[in-house]
Parts: sequence; C-alpha cells; structure tokens
Amino acid sequence: MKKEVVKIFEERAVRTIWNEEAEEWYFSVVDVVGILTDSTDGRKYWNKLKQRLKEEQNETVTNCHQLKMIAPDGKMRMTDVATTEQLFRLIQSIPSPKAEPFKLWIAQVAKDRLCQMQDPELSIEQAMRDYKRLGYSDNWINQRLKTIEIRKELTDEWKSRGLQEGTQFAILTDIIYKTWADKTAKEYKKLKGLKKENLCDNMTNTELVLNMLAELSTKQISETTDPDSFEEHAQAAQKGGEVARHARAELEAKTGRKVVSALNAKSSLLLNKSNEEEA
Repeated sequence: MKKEVVKIFEERAVRTIWNEEAEEWYFSVVDVVGILTDSTDGRKYWNKLKQRLKEEQNETVTNCHQLKMIAPDGKMRMTDVATTEQLFRLIQSIPSPKAEPFKLWIAQVAKDRLCQMQDPELSIEQAMRDYKRLGYSDNWINQRLKTIEIRKELTDEWKSRGLQEGTQFAILTDIIYKTWADKTAKEYKKLKGLKKENLCDNMTNTELVLNMLAELSTKQISETTDPDSFEEHAQAAQKGGEVARHARAELEAKTGRKVVSALNAKSSLLLNKSNEEEA
C-alpha cells in the first residue's frame, strides 16, 4: 500500500510516497533538485544531471524508480523517485548551500515516520495538522479522524478473515456505498466532481457520520455472523449499509434535506461553513 503525501521544506513542496510494505519513503527527484538548485523547474537540471550520472555509471540513476504522482496540472504522471539512501547520494552530486539543511530535513522526515509507527497517536496528530493546514474546520477534522478509525477496524476485520486488499475490499466498499447512498464510490465521486481526490475527504459531516455507521455496522455484523465466503461478506456489507440507509431516510424525512450532496472540499470552502451550520 502506497500513500502520497506532500512534505514542506522551507515553504517548497516535496511530493513523497510512503510504501508500507517496504517501510520506505520515496521522494520526487524533480522536486528535490528544484529546491537544491533554486529552480522553479528542476526537470531540466535533473535531465542533464541524470545523463551525466549515467555516463559515470552511477547506480543512483540506474536504480531510480518511477511512480505515479500528482503533477502541477493535477494529473497523475510517472516521475522519478528516490529512497532516502539514494537521495543522500544524489545530493552529493549537486553543489548547493542547501545540501546540509536538506539532509537534516530528510533525516527528520524518516525519524518522524518511525516514531509514528511506534506510537499511532503521533500519526493522528500529524493527520490533524495536515487537515488543519488545508483549511478544514476542527469539527470536520474530529469527525474525519473517527471515520478513519472505524474504517481501519473494518478492514482489519476483513483481513483477519482472509479477504484481499484491492479488488475484494473495493467491491465490498461499493456495496456499502450503493446500499446507503444509492451510489457506488465512482458514482459518488462523479456527483461531487472528483477525480483522484479522496471521497471521504470531500464528504459533509452528515455524510461522514452515515458512512461511518454503515462501516461500523458491517464490522459488527461480520463479527456476529462469522462469514466464510465472499458472498456472505457481501451480504454483511449490504446489511451494514441498510442500517445507515434507514437512518438516512428518517433524517431526510424529518429535515426535508437530502443527505447525499454534490458539495466537495473546494466548492464548500473546505467544509468550514457548511460544517459549522450542521454543527
């Protein structure tokens, strides 16, 4: 499982991806080169440097991976990435007064991640800071963190019963969404005008609560029914979704307001105003 995160060094963004299986950070080489050379486009410098290093048969380049990251135009594009060790070696090839401060920064990023793995509370605190920096309200952040916790409990339940991450998780999640919200994840994202963005990061408080209820119900139903087959897991997911569906119908009947909304983080000013109203 890979998770893309934007790290900040002296107000400059560095795209990074954390690989949980390898327990390793991958850094965008173009972003790093741009910072070290004070360039707004580090790609040209990196292309020239890469050619020179290839001629020198430098393993830093030959072992360099490529992963999809969000480009400036908002699209996912393949880009050269380097591990922490590779970056330290690469920095030696770039004369820059920022070299030493950047090395210390890389070391701190790695240290922070190790600390978070040993103490999950630190990961939660980091997530709170990240959401806060993006402009989300405290009320929404607290709700979102709770949904992350419930989602983790559900996926742990699925893992413990031998289900596979990826396709099986996606199918069960779609069943939950379709049952309570009348939309698959893809349809839900289309309603909100999303492409690569995280669907839950673009839900209102009410949507988060109902989705959390659906996932919590699915987990508890799974624990009590002890499903053996994938079909039985699908039935548990549908029953969990039905719990939230009934709650949604009752809420809509009493408020006269639709729960499933086209609002997203951008159109609703990062949910600040709408959440305060819902609170």
